[in-house]
Amino acid sequence: MLLRMPHRQFLLVLAILLAIEFVVLAISPFNRKDWLLENALVVVFVGAMVASHRKLTLSRISYFLIFLFLSLHLVGAHYTYSEVPYDAWFMSLTGHTFNELVGWERNNFDRVMHFAYGLLLAYPIREVFLRVVRLKGFWGYLFPLDIAMSTSLLYELIEWGAAAVFGGELGQAYLGTQGDIWDAHKDMALASLGALIAMLVTGGLNAWLERDFADEWIESLRVKNSRPLGEDEIRRLMKENRG
Repeated sequence: MLLRMPHRQFLLVLAILLAIEFVVLAISPFNRKDWLLENALVVVFVGAMVASHRKLTLSRISYFLIFLFLSLHLVGAHYTYSEVPYDAWFMSLTGHTFNELVGWERNNFDRVMHFAYGLLLAYPIREVFLRVVRLKGFWGYLFPLDIAMSTSLLYELIEWGAAAVFGGELGQAYLGTQGDIWDAHKDMALASLGALIAMLVTGGLNAWLERDFADEWIESLRVKNSRPLGEDEIRRLMKENRG
């Protein structure tokens, strides 16, 4: 029902829900300074979406996936990622902790969020590439995966930089390694896995629905220009400029 709404109405509903969540979770966060750091990139991201939505209105599916990710992020920012009390919530419902059920030994909300980053945002990234760059076939699945992986790497570098600059309790809260020296590697691997799953599901669905799916893949991998580039192209351009 929600995904059948007119675009403007659909976006308005999501914007209102997200604004309500933002206001509620902005009240007495676990660590106000960490909350500000965690939401700085979100404000930039949402601002860019608002500024570009008239020229590039995404599908309802893409907006809904982005909404889910931002909603989960706001929860993490409120508590700090390493302190989200999902175990207490689960225990109040079932009488057992979720960590005991799955065998986790640490608070893994941050790991879940990195996985969700790839899983939920790879499809919107793909839509942008298809509509702006007009990627087709194999490249329409590789590039969203690549972007999810590379931006996950970039975020880890941002976390490291922020921790180095601010240091102390704030730096550790933002970094959220919880004593795991391989935390950044695991986070990037989970984001990559989430994006890979998203692209495999999307590819499987398109293979089922599109009659020319295989032909498009074959065409996307065909060499379009047999002439070498590099130094040969530089010489050609220099000849054109002299002419």
